[in-house]
Amino acid sequence: MAKNVGVLAMEIYFPPTCVQQEALETRDGASKGKYTIGLGQDCMAFCTEVEDVISMSLTAVTSLLEKYTIDPKQIGRFEVGSETVIDKSKSIKTFLMQIFEVYAEGPARPTGGAAAIAMLIGPDAPIVFESKFRGSHMSHAYDFYKPNLASEYPVVDGKLSQTCYLMALDTCYKYFCYKYEKLEGKQFSISDADHIVFHSPYNKLVQKSFARLLFNDFMRNASSVDDIAKGKLSPFSNLTGDESYQSRDLEKVSQQVSKSLYDAKVQPTTLIPKQVGNMYTASLYAAFASLIHNKHSELAGKRVILFSYGSGLTSTMFSLRLHEGQHPFCLSNIATVMNVAGKLKWRHEIETYNSRILNGIEKDSNRGFLMQFPPEKFVQTMKLMEHRYGAKDFVTSKDCGLLSPGTYYLTEVDSMYRRFYSKKDGDYTVCENGSLANGH
Repeated sequence: MAKNVGVLAMEIYFPPTCVQQEALETRDGASKGKYTIGLGQDCMAFCTEVEDVISMSLTAVTSLLEKYTIDPKQIGRFEVGSETVIDKSKSIKTFLMQIFEVYAEGPARPTGGAAAIAMLIGPDAPIVFESKFRGSHMSHAYDFYKPNLASEYPVVDGKLSQTCYLMALDTCYKYFCYKYEKLEGKQFSISDADHIVFHSPYNKLVQKSFARLLFNDFMRNASSVDDIAKGKLSPFSNLTGDESYQSRDLEKVSQQVSKSLYDAKVQPTTLIPKQVGNMYTASLYAAFASLIHNKHSELAGKRVILFSYGSGLTSTMFSLRLHEGQHPFCLSNIATVMNVAGKLKWRHEIETYNSRILNGIEKDSNRGFLMQFPPEKFVQTMKLMEHRYGAKDFVTSKDCGLLSPGTYYLTEVDSMYRRFYSKKDGDYTVCENGSLANGH
C-alpha cells in the first residue's frame, strides 16, 4: 500500500492583468478604505478577452507537467474542481477547466478574482494528508448561487454568506477536534497547528475566521487561551450561537486578542488571495501556495490545518504534515517552480495600455510591459466579457503581449460554439495553423 500520500507538486497561474482596490474605491465612489480595509484586499486579478477558465487551466496543468518533467501517461486519475460552467453538457474535464470569477457591478465586484492551480497527488509526498483528522459539514443554503445560466454572474446574499461560512467553520472545527481528541487522547486547540489556511473570499473574513477559532477554543476549554484573551472573551460566554454570529463586539474583541497568533499562523498564507482576489475552487490552495512561498524553508515537520468551503453549502477541515521531500518533489522546488514573486512582478495594473503601445514602450525585464489602465478600462473589459459570454462566431484580438511565455489564450469561438486556443511560446506565439505571430 502506498505511504505518505499527498501533494507531490504544485503550480499556480493567475492573469497578468489586475486592478488596484484603492483605485476601484475611487471609481465606485466608495468610502476610502471600504475595499482595502473593510475587505482587506489589495488588488484583484481579472481576465481580458484572450483569457478564460479554460486557458488558465491549460496553462497551469501544462506548466506543472513540463516543469516537473512528468509524463502524462503516468497520471492514473485526473480530477477537476470548478463552480463555473461554459457548456451545460460538455464535461469541464475535457478542457482541463479550473475556476475564475468576476462579479457584476455592485458591492460584490471587489471580492472577485481569477486564477487556476494544478497539483500532482501521489505517494512519498512532501505534503502528506493526515486523513484520520477531518471534519466536514454540509447544509442547504442560498448564500451564493447561479440560477441564471445566461449570465456568468452569481446571486449573492453577502450577510447570509458570511454567517454560513462561520457556521460551517464552527461545525467542521468541532468534528475535527472530536476526531483528534478521540485518536490522540488529548485536547486540540489552534496552538496545536503551526499554520491555518482558509478558503479566502476576502481577507477580512479570514481574519474573522481565525478569531472565531480562538473563541471556539475559549468556549470549549477556557484554559486553552491566555489570561488576557480569557478576560476579554468572558462577557460573551453566554451568547447563543446565532447571537455570537451577529455580535460586532465579539467580532472586534476576538480579532484583537487573536492578532499575534494570526500574524504567526495565518498571515503568511494571505499574499496571493490579497493580491489576486477570490479564486473560488483555487482559493484555498492559492493561500497554501502563499505559505509555501513565504515559509518553505521552515515547514518541514510542521502541521498545517486547511478549511475548505463551497457555497450552497459544503465544507471540510483537514490536516497536512509537511516534510522537505526529495527533488523534484520537495518544498523548496515547489516554491521555485511556482515562482510567486516573479508572477506578481509580471502583472500589470490596468491603465493607459493602448496609448503606451502606440508610443512604442518596450517590455521591462522585471515587470513585462509597463502599461497600465484606470479602473474605467477594467469596467470596459468586463462589459466586453459580458457581451461575449455565451456568444459564438467571433475572433478575439489575439493580443498576448501581456502574457508570459507558455500561457494559453483564446483565439476564436466559431459558429458552432467551439473554442480554439493557442500557446505563447518564447519570443513567438505558435498558432493552431502552424504560423508564427510576434509574441511581444
